[in-house]
Amino acid sequence: MNINGPGKDKNTYDAIVIGSGISGGWAAKELTEKGLRTLVLERGRDVKHITDYPTAMNNPWDFSHRNRMPLDFDEKNPIATKCYALDEGTEHFFAKDAEHPYVQEKPFDWIKGYQVGGKSLIWARQTQRWSKYDFEANVRDGAAIDWPIRYEDLAPWYSHVEKFAGISGNKDGLDTLPDGEFLKPWELNCVEKHIQKSVAAAYKDRHVIIGRCAHLTEPKQIHYDQGRAQCQARHLCYRGCPYGGYFSSNSSTLPWAAKTGKLTLRPFSVVESIIYDETKGRATGVRVVDTNTKKTTDYFARIIFVNAACLNTNLVLLNSTSRRFPNGLGNDNGLMGHYAAFHNYRGALNATYEGFEDGYYYGRRPTTAFMPNFRNVHKQETDFQRGYMVAFSAGRGRGVPTEASFGPEFKEALTKPGNWHIYMMMQGETVPRYENHLRLSKDLKDQWGIPQLVTSIGYTDNDEKLMKDFLQQGQIMLEQAGCKHITAGDDKRNPGLDIHEMGGVRMGRDPKTSLLNAHNQLHHVKNVFVTDGAAMTSTGTQNPSITFMALTARAANFAVGEMKRKNL
Repeated sequence: MNINGPGKDKNTYDAIVIGSGISGGWAAKELTEKGLRTLVLERGRDVKHITDYPTAMNNPWDFSHRNRMPLDFDEKNPIATKCYALDEGTEHFFAKDAEHPYVQEKPFDWIKGYQVGGKSLIWARQTQRWSKYDFEANVRDGAAIDWPIRYEDLAPWYSHVEKFAGISGNKDGLDTLPDGEFLKPWELNCVEKHIQKSVAAAYKDRHVIIGRCAHLTEPKQIHYDQGRAQCQARHLCYRGCPYGGYFSSNSSTLPWAAKTGKLTLRPFSVVESIIYDETKGRATGVRVVDTNTKKTTDYFARIIFVNAACLNTNLVLLNSTSRRFPNGLGNDNGLMGHYAAFHNYRGALNATYEGFEDGYYYGRRPTTAFMPNFRNVHKQETDFQRGYMVAFSAGRGRGVPTEASFGPEFKEALTKPGNWHIYMMMQGETVPRYENHLRLSKDLKDQWGIPQLVTSIGYTDNDEKLMKDFLQQGQIMLEQAGCKHITAGDDKRNPGLDIHEMGGVRMGRDPKTSLLNAHNQLHHVKNVFVTDGAAMTSTGTQNPSITFMALTARAANFAVGEMKRKNL
C-alpha cells in the first residue's frame, strides 16, 4: 500500500466525517462548533453554494432539449434516468450509472449524488418527525428489534435541527405526527381543502394537513446569519437554490462549519476503509483513494462519523476488515448489511374534480397535502404489518380547445385553466427482513479497487397487501369527496427509487442483535458513529431526512462530551 501525504501529524484531526450530505453536513456543523478540527471527506467534486448552480436561473428555452434528457443519455443510464428529479437542469448533480457500478442480485435502483452536499441538493425536502408510536412499533408487533431510544430522547434534537434548517409547517396537534419548530405553513388550495373536509367528516383517525418542508417561508435571524433568504416558490430546487430558500448542506451547515475555521473539506476522496488498531482497540483513521490520481492516503482522528449515505456506509464498514473484525468493522454478530429497508411507493391514484372553476392558486408550492399513517398505529388491526403515509395534490392544467382548431382561438383556449385533477401517492413502511441485505462482491471491484456492493433487496407479501389497502382506501376517500374518473395503479417500481434506503447497521440495545447503541456508536468500536440511514432500526412512514439530522446532532454532541470525559 502506497501511503502518500505530508506525514501523519499533518493528516491528523480531532474528527473525520465521511460524507458531506444531509447528515454529514450536520456532523461537520456540530463538531466544528464544539471546537473540533474536523475533516470532511467527499468522494465527488466540490460544489459551492450559488457559484456552482449553473442552471438555477435558466428558462425552459435555454436548454438544448427543453430540459429533457436526450435518448442516448437515457440509454446509457437506465437507472439514474428513472429519478423524477433528473433532467437537463439537474443532471450534473447525479452520478451516472457507469461511474459506480454495483451488482443487483435483485432489481434495485440506486440513485446517487456524488458531490459536496450529496443528495441534499436534490432531495424532496419533506420533513416529518417520528412519533412515539414509530419508536415503539417494533416492540408492539414483534418485527425487527426494539429501538434503543424513544421519541422523548430525540424530541429536543428535532427542535435543534428544525430551528437551524428552517421548516415550514402547521401546528396540527396530532400525536401520530408531532408538531415541530415551524415557520409559516404553505396553504392547501380549494380542492385540497374540500378533500380535507370530506375526510374529516368521514373519519376520526385520518387527518389531511399541509406538508412540512425545509423551506424558508419566513426566515428568522439564524437563517439570515447563514446567508439564506426567503423561498421564492419557484420549485426549481433540484438545480440548487441561489436564494438558499431550502435547506442543503451547501447553503447551510457546511458554510456554517467553515466559518469556525475548524473545517477541512476534501473532495474527490473515496473512503476505501476505516483503519482499526488492535492494540488500542479503536479506530484510528480512514484510508482514502483519490478519485483522480488513484493514490492512497491515510487520515487520522480520535472519532469518526460515517455518513456516506446508507448503501455506501454499509460498503465502507463491510470493507473495513482486520484480524479483529474479518467480516467488517464492529460486525461480530454477522448482521451488518442485513435488515436493509426502504419505502414502498408503488401505489398511486389519479382523479378529476368538477367544480371550483373560479378557484386557482399562485406560485409553485414546494410541498403537497399529507395524511399521516392511520393503519396499525395503536394496535394490529389488519392482515399486514405497519402502514403508509398518503400524499396528494390538486391542480389545474392548461385549457383544451373543444374541437380541432388553430390560430387565435387555439391560443386563447390554452391560456385558460383546465379542469381540476388530483394525484395521490403512498409512502409505505417496509418491515426490515434479514434476507433483504447488502454485501460485498467477492469478484468484482470498482475503478478504485474497492469491492462492488451487491444489493439483494426485494418486496414481500406484506408490501403487496399494504399497497392494495392504500389503493382501496384512496379510491374510497376520493369517491367520498366527489372525485371522478378515478384510476388506481401499481407502477411496480424497483426498490431504491424511493431514495429512502435505510438499515444494515441498525441501532439496538443488544450487541448480539444490533450494530449500534443508543448514541449511534458501534457497540465494539466506540469511537465510530453511524448516523445516516444505515442506522435506522425500522423505517416508519415519514420522510426520513429530519430524523437523520436529529440523530446526527444528538450523536455529535454526545461524542464531544465523551471526548471531554476522556472516554474516547
